[in-house]
Amino acid sequence: MAAQNIDDVVDGLAGIVREAERTGDRVGYFAALYRQVTVEIRTAIHEGLFDDGPRMDRFDTLFGNRYFDAYDAWRRDRSGPRCWRETFGLLDDADTVIVQHLVLGVNAHINLDLAVAAAGTDPGTDIQALRHDFLLINDILARVVLTVQDSVDALSPLLSLLDKVGGRTDERILDFSIRESRAEAWYNAVLLAGQNAAERAATIERLDTRATVLARLIARPDGIVRPALELIRHTESTDVPAVISHLDGATASTT
Repeated sequence: MAAQNIDDVVDGLAGIVREAERTGDRVGYFAALYRQVTVEIRTAIHEGLFDDGPRMDRFDTLFGNRYFDAYDAWRRDRSGPRCWRETFGLLDDADTVIVQHLVLGVNAHINLDLAVAAAGTDPGTDIQALRHDFLLINDILARVVLTVQDSVDALSPLLSLLDKVGGRTDERILDFSIRESRAEAWYNAVLLAGQNAAERAATIERLDTRATVLARLIARPDGIVRPALELIRHTESTDVPAVISHLDGATASTT
C-alpha cells in the first residue's frame, strides 16, 4: 500500500488493525497504537496547531509509508529493513509479551524511519524550519502513550513487576523511544538532510543496524528482567483479537 496523504495513512492502519483482529495477528498491537497517534496528529493539523499543516501532512505520509513498505516487504517475502524483520519475526513468538511487541514497533519506527521521513519532507530546503512542529509531536505521542499505558495495565496485570526489577515503570518502557530516541532522530534527520545519496545510504544502514541491536535487546533482555517477563506472560491476556480491540480503543478521540 502507498499513502498519498495522512487520511490514507489512517485508513491503511485501520485496515491492518481490522485484518489483524480477524486473523488474531499480533501485528495489530503496534498498528493500533500507531493509528491512534496518527489520528491525533491529523486532528492537530486540522486545528492549526502546527506551523505548517500541509508540511506535516507530507511528513506523516512519508513516515506512514515507511511502515507500510516494511509491512508489505515482510508479508511478501520476509524482506525489508533488518530492524523491522526482527520486529515482525516475533509476532508468532508466544513468549513475547504485549508491551514488548509495542516497544519493538516503536523502536523500529522511531530509531530508523523517523529521521528518514523528516529529512525527506522538504528536500533541498532548510530542515530547521521543521523543528518546531517535529518537537510538537512529542506532546501528542506522550498523551497517547499515557492512555495506552492504562490499556496495557488492564491487559497485563503484573506489568508493574518491570518497575521493580528493571527500575522502569510501564509508561517508561513504552516511552523509551519517544522521549530519548526522538531527540536522536532529529539529529540524524539534520545529518541526512545535508548528505549526498551515498552518504544517506550509509547513514540509513547505520540506523538500521543500531535499531536491530536494540530490537534484540528488547526481545531477549538480560538479567532479572527475563524471569519477570515470564511471570507477566503467564498472567496477561492471550486473546489476541481482544487485546487489539482494547488497545485500538484506548484513545476516545479516535473512535
